[in-house]
Amino acid sequence: MSKRIRQRPQERGSVLFDVYYEDGSQASNRRVPAEILGGLDGDEPAREAIAAQDEAIAQKSGRPQRSILSLARSPIPEPKLPRTP
Repeated sequence: MSKRIRQRPQERGSVLFDVYYEDGSQASNRRVPAEILGGLDGDEPAREAIAAQDEAIAQKSGRPQRSILSLARSPIPEPKLPRTP
């Protein structure tokens, strides 16, 4: 029998960001696919993805698009412990 070769687990899912706008408003937990992050650009592709999301929202709502001041990864929530009876 041949041995089964294990592969490293792939990062899947999404990363959450807090977005701060130039008008002083904030949007929390904006979801960005994890595949576009990393590499030499770091979190810069997230800015482009969130700007595209904001553009789609602005078109649907009829309001002007807000300018992004800065981005920060949302803090990872602590896992909830199971209840004990």
